[in-house]
Amino acid sequence: MLTREENDFLTKVEGDAPMGTLMRQHWVPVCLIEEVEEPDGTPILVEAIGRRYVCFRDTDGRVGLLDELCPHRKASLVFGRNEECGLRCLYHGWKFDVDGNCVSMASEPEGSPMHGTVKHRSYPVRECAGFIWAWLDTEKEAPEFERPPFSPDDATTVSILKIRIPANWAQITEGQIDSAHSSSLHSSDMVPARVPGAAADDESWYRPSTDKSPRMQAEKTSYGFHYAAIRKPMKKAATHNYLRITEYVAPFISLIPPNSSYNVATVIVPINDETSQFHFIAWGGVNCPTTEQWRKFAYARKGVDVDERWVPKRTMENNFLQDRQAMKLGDFTGIQGIPNQDIAMWVSMGARVDRSTDLLGSSDLAIVEFRRLMSDAARRVGDGEPAIGTTEPRVPQVTISSKEGVYSKETDWRTLGVDESNANAAE
Repeated sequence: MLTREENDFLTKVEGDAPMGTLMRQHWVPVCLIEEVEEPDGTPILVEAIGRRYVCFRDTDGRVGLLDELCPHRKASLVFGRNEECGLRCLYHGWKFDVDGNCVSMASEPEGSPMHGTVKHRSYPVRECAGFIWAWLDTEKEAPEFERPPFSPDDATTVSILKIRIPANWAQITEGQIDSAHSSSLHSSDMVPARVPGAAADDESWYRPSTDKSPRMQAEKTSYGFHYAAIRKPMKKAATHNYLRITEYVAPFISLIPPNSSYNVATVIVPINDETSQFHFIAWGGVNCPTTEQWRKFAYARKGVDVDERWVPKRTMENNFLQDRQAMKLGDFTGIQGIPNQDIAMWVSMGARVDRSTDLLGSSDLAIVEFRRLMSDAARRVGDGEPAIGTTEPRVPQVTISSKEGVYSKETDWRTLGVDESNANAAE
């Protein structure tokens, strides 16, 4: 339980809020590459961490990210003409290249001293893992870009769905790092089965456990924290545990325990204090779905389940299209799609949940750890210290991975992925 003041500190990102400052000291995934894939294509509005930008790909294929409003008379450049290696404002014809240089001023006479001197604010960008990443901190020089943990190399398949959610970033992140809820909320899609470890097909995910009340253990890391949800397995329960180990890579990424076919991650970027961009990712593995397959599986297809701005058609107003008849026939939630089930819970809390009144149990250890970790991290940034995950010694993100499996009770989950010689994973 937090006080209201502590809750504000954790959740607010707009303006000079320390949490927003912390986030801008990391490379931010501001949009999908597919949204600006076409040279001279339609510019898009980017909203991230309480601010607004325009993103476009120029004639030569270079991506630019500029402040949204033209520096001349503050009209939106989102409506601009993307042509001949620049974005031209419709109002007076001022044109800016991807570096923010004003390369044309149609409204200014030839010989004006303004020609060649005006520069709009631009931001460094990188393309990787299906995202456009931007360095949004205007006070600090951009560090070298680092590949995210869900994209160790360019050959790795990364399939992303995107949904705009009217809820604060923190309550969404708390949902992603909460292993206990999946045994209830997702019980019709994450089905207990006599499998050696988590598995998946086109219909469901499968788990080797019926245990709905996991024991939790957590450990802080240099990049965030990780924790284990420890359950009784369906087989060898006397000698083994079913472990699901989640990694939180502050401030945007959660690595969810994988299945036998592919890995799973989420990326949550706040738009403002009460709205977020949610990305649910399947990546790597032996049978990773395509983007089209992934969005169909999750009921998050663009133009079908979400509109052109990624706004979902399932809302509080239509009860998230919940099917009560399906519930009577055995479906636990009556809501199609694993992320949509989560979204119904997050949005039902209100845009920014009041943590001063919630009651936490033993299964909420990861929630407590997250709140403490990020509040302390933002406080240090507010005091002028570096952001979490940016100081040495650092762990390369591509070496961080979530884990799951049935292991001997003697196994220390903290050693998995570091030294598994004593892990003795069950067959």
